[in-house]
Amino acid sequence: MDSAFKALADPTRRLLLDRLREQDGQTLRELCERLDMARQSATQHLDVLVRANLVTVVRRGRERLHYLNPAPIHEIEQRWISEFDKPRLQTLSAIKNRAEEYAMNDATNTVPNYVYVTYIRASAEQVWQALTDADLTARYWGHANISDWQPGSPWEHRRADGSGVVDVVGRVIETEPPTRLVVTFDDAPDASEASDAGGGREASVVTFLVEPHQDIVRLTVTHENLPNREMLNGISSGWPTVLANLKSLLETGDVLPQAPWEMSPAHT
Repeated sequence: MDSAFKALADPTRRLLLDRLREQDGQTLRELCERLDMARQSATQHLDVLVRANLVTVVRRGRERLHYLNPAPIHEIEQRWISEFDKPRLQTLSAIKNRAEEYAMNDATNTVPNYVYVTYIRASAEQVWQALTDADLTARYWGHANISDWQPGSPWEHRRADGSGVVDVVGRVIETEPPTRLVVTFDDAPDASEASDAGGGREASVVTFLVEPHQDIVRLTVTHENLPNREMLNGISSGWPTVLANLKSLLETGDVLPQAPWEMSPAHT
């Protein structure tokens, strides 16, 4: 956490994070325009934030898009706040953040994409299996992800409690074992059917990028085409808890002793 605290100590770097919080996925040029900052200065500050894992860079063709990564701040919160059981503090912070977001952004603005990065001591093949094996997903997610994982095939997110209820459906868009998986993510199938008929909404898109390096992998989850800020807030709480459980399973052989999403009322 030392690098995170050092990065956050600088007001310019905090301002960069604020700008990414307002509008995630910006290029260096866009950030420089919004901050009236020289390109070289912005690059130096961004390099510090990237090394501290507070900012993640995702390549899209020739562009480099910068995303705010909440993982280190989430770890700080878990270490110094959560263990003291102060739910009112969390509630007040959520209210404050929502109020500020609505004050700074017009209601018609596009909902930003969500990006989360975690590092796991495992092979790329092990992470891929954990993402696509129904029995493994049932252990760390509470849902079995069921599909043959071929491009164009359907997949479903079925509860592992024996009820057979399917909470999310979608289709496989891309699959490059063991490094890249892209699927549509539809947590409201009825609304999507209405979209096909001329109303409602389209499914969002989730990309899993697995990048191996010696004995570890970097797993980047990008969730795009979000229909509204309600879903953004939900997945912002959901993805960190699910991936924490996945990381524990692969590194220790077992999931966390308590379901992490039970600590977050926003998880559905």
